Amino acid sequence: MKTNLEKLNVPYIEAIHGSDADDVINKLEELGERRTIDSIGWKNEFPYHPLTTFSVAHSDKSLYIDFFVRSNYLRAMNYETNSAVYEDSAVGFFLQPHTGSSTYYSFMFNCIGTVSGEICREGHKPQQLPKEHLDRIIRFASCGTRPFRELEGLFTWNVVAELPLDIIGIKYEGHPIMMKGNFYKCASGTQQPHFLSWQPVKSDHPDFHRPEFFGDIELD
Repeated sequence: MKTNLEKLNVPYIEAIHGSDADDVINKLEELGERRTIDSIGWKNEFPYHPLTTFSVAHSDKSLYIDFFVRSNYLRAMNYETNSAVYEDSAVGFFLQPHTGSSTYYSFMFNCIGTVSGEICREGHKPQQLPKEHLDRIIRFASCGTRPFRELEGLFTWNVVAELPLDIIGIKYEGHPIMMKGNFYKCASGTQQPHFLSWQPVKSDHPDFHRPEFFGDIELD
């Protein structure tokens, strides 16, 4: 199984705050940090692995992530906040913003930008984040925003998310912030179900809620 111990350094880009979608994408392409989501933890059962990358940066107020995917199937049935977007063509990230705490946040987006979010505390069931919090996450989806049934072909698509840092309890004051987390690609309800991660996850069955396998992330 692939092992990836490399820390993710998230660069600070002051000028990215308040930019429109095209400008954010261009700045992330030029100045952001790019990684691949290519670890297949359950290869025997779910071997399909669409090309998936993400580019990331941050400003004083927000974290910016651009997910890029090339795949043979595309589905977006879920259109309501906190619906089962992981069944669709989806990407996401889980963040543990304070390394001394076991609390982490999960955010998943399907290819039309529908978002689901949870706060996860040790010993408790994950709790959905309020819709009014998730509505503050600015999203741009190249597939548009209308739901559609599964399509087969060759597709390239991207989703850009701007996450206000205060949603996860962080205030950037010009000093590096250490976090932990992981980034994911999945589509459990498609003809080619798959479960990919940036950092390898070791479990008997697909399970992204495994914070013990989170990688180190630093906001520069």
